[in-house]
Amino acid sequence: MSATAPPAATPQKTADERLLHTSPLRKLLGRPELGSVVGAVAVFIFFSVVADSFLQTSSFSTVLYAASTLGIMAVPVALLMIGGEFDLSAGVLVTTSALVSSMVSYQLTANVWVGVLVSLLVTLAVGVFNGLLLTRTKLPSFIITLGTFLMLTGLNLGFTKLISGTVSTKSIADMDGFESAKSLFASQLTIGDISLKVTILWWFALVALATWILLRTRFGNWIFAVGGNAPAARAVGVPVVKTKIGLYLGVGFCAWVSGQHLLFSFDVVQSGEGVGNELTYIIAAVIGGCLITGGYGSAIGSAVGAFIFGMTSKGIVYAEWNPDWFKFFLGAMLLLATLLNAWVRKRAEATK
Repeated sequence: MSATAPPAATPQKTADERLLHTSPLRKLLGRPELGSVVGAVAVFIFFSVVADSFLQTSSFSTVLYAASTLGIMAVPVALLMIGGEFDLSAGVLVTTSALVSSMVSYQLTANVWVGVLVSLLVTLAVGVFNGLLLTRTKLPSFIITLGTFLMLTGLNLGFTKLISGTVSTKSIADMDGFESAKSLFASQLTIGDISLKVTILWWFALVALATWILLRTRFGNWIFAVGGNAPAARAVGVPVVKTKIGLYLGVGFCAWVSGQHLLFSFDVVQSGEGVGNELTYIIAAVIGGCLITGGYGSAIGSAVGAFIFGMTSKGIVYAEWNPDWFKFFLGAMLLLATLLNAWVRKRAEATK
């Protein structure tokens, strides 16, 4: 009698994790900005109830404007935090941008566009300086940008008093090119019954660009890799130095945009402005889902965080509350948003 060998066992194919179907709920829980969106809805409903004028069209445009002036800088700060770094000089760099543009234009009695372009070169140079010093010295970005913050604060005041004799710049409203520059950086658009500042368009464009970079480009992958584990990223060929310098260049560019808006909105600039704003940018990014430790976050989240800031700052006014309580509400929102974002992230990891 002949024995028949049993058929060989067919090895089961292990499905590629990248090809597994992901449910919409799991995708939603994995979004860094989910917690901030929930918070934004709660803040919106709250002020809609307690402030009668909050839902008016004019009020909404004011909220958007307040959010945009913060949001323009919150975008590059969020990308920098995803990359694992900070920039404490971002607030005063905005003022530096405005001061350089104003003083160069006034002192050279040239077209204001000369000052605008010189200002762009200066802010980008500061970004390169921060990036190079960070990557060459290996010092924490907190220390390096704190030093830059102090130097820029002193330079802003010292040069303004040396050149203008006061703590503010001279008006450049009557110079050639002022109106065209104002139309780009500080104009107002009217759509139906809604009046929108051009900074809102700048803000939306920067958020869209940053989101595309993070999710659709190699540089975006580098940002997440560097922020998650820089030594490991370097070991697999990620250009860590170029990535970090590029992130600081982004901060410099957005500081230039914000500074030009500041200048062409008010014609003159106070040299002491901008101190403390760097913390507000970081708060907006954290509320939007960015981790202090890096490697996690989104540009959309920073926009939502800035929108929450705009709703809160103006909602308190519309509710006719004492504005002295604003910092309290901002701090409470920071803590609640951080706790909510941590819970959402744990839920997302648990469903993987």
